[in-house]
Amino acid sequence: MKDRNLTKEEYQRYSRHIILPHLGVQGQTKLKAAKILVVGAGGLGIPVLLYLAAAGVGELGIVDFDLVEFSNLQRQVIYKTEDVGKSKAQLAAKFVKEQNPLVQVNEYECWLDSNNALEILGDYDLIVDGTDNFPTRYLLNDAAVLLDMPYIYGSIFRFEGQVSVFNFNGGPHYRDLFPEPPAPELVPNCSEGGVLGVLPGMVGSMQALEALKVVTGVGEVLSGKLLTIDTLTNMYRSFRFGKRKDQPPITELIDYQQFCSPNHPLEEITSISALELKKWETTDKQYQLIDVREPYEFEIVNLGGDLFPKAKIDQYLDKIKRDIPVVVHCRSGKRSEEVIRHLKSEHAFDNLVNLEGGILAYATDVDPQLTVY
Repeated sequence: MKDRNLTKEEYQRYSRHIILPHLGVQGQTKLKAAKILVVGAGGLGIPVLLYLAAAGVGELGIVDFDLVEFSNLQRQVIYKTEDVGKSKAQLAAKFVKEQNPLVQVNEYECWLDSNNALEILGDYDLIVDGTDNFPTRYLLNDAAVLLDMPYIYGSIFRFEGQVSVFNFNGGPHYRDLFPEPPAPELVPNCSEGGVLGVLPGMVGSMQALEALKVVTGVGEVLSGKLLTIDTLTNMYRSFRFGKRKDQPPITELIDYQQFCSPNHPLEEITSISALELKKWETTDKQYQLIDVREPYEFEIVNLGGDLFPKAKIDQYLDKIKRDIPVVVHCRSGKRSEEVIRHLKSEHAFDNLVNLEGGILAYATDVDPQLTVY
């Protein structure tokens, strides 16, 4: 006799699940009842959303405030060239609904922070993390602990990826594996270091797999284990870790930007627009221009400044002037801001100016002929 919780259409759509010995009608019914929040509709979030929707998860939430960029198209495979500049959350939700109209999709076009995280996450059974920054990871972990829900983690960089499941049935959480965030200046992201386009599809698919196992109870969940992937060598390794006895209890959400930049207070930073910099260029204004990107980025496009890469900035201290304004720039303005905070707090520079929006803004507002990437 058919389970009343599944319709005839659902039996047909999910038949290859239902005939699996360990899954069956009971497992598919659990998937239909599940509510899963996917944070980030980028390289990791997209395969997660596609496979969870196809699997018949009843309700999916999508959190993303970003717009599609040309550089996303190399790995974020549901977006098309004509989607550049459009909302990722809206496009991803539309794609999921077209793929499986039986799934309820909720969109959250917002920045997730300590003020809204518990309210948004509280409506779901588990979280899948498709983000690429440490403040959000600690935020998601702490919210998951406070809400007593599993947190499925994934990360990618260049040719390597990681997957784990935190806070599952009282198991270890993210802070047990990474009790303290690394220094911001030591943490390149995909826009700095690059990422192989296939890799997020692999890691995101594994995150979706872990979500399905958590919901259905089928198989062994990656709780207390970190799976690492090296696509250059095709090596998959699993490392065990446990709960830290000295880990302080999590009782509230905090300022995670400050937590991940403890030595760099969020003080005011002087900035300059691309148009203002252009005016400096056409006058006798004395200033130094510093590019803190990587050498391969400099080769693609540059503004003619001194190349002092972020990761090696302390090696160039004697070449950074202190008696005239120093304009620091990168691709988008984020890395240059971090470099300025570091130089101000650690080396007492007081003449640094951040180029708002970096080379991207300069190409948009001053020189459209520049190559953007």
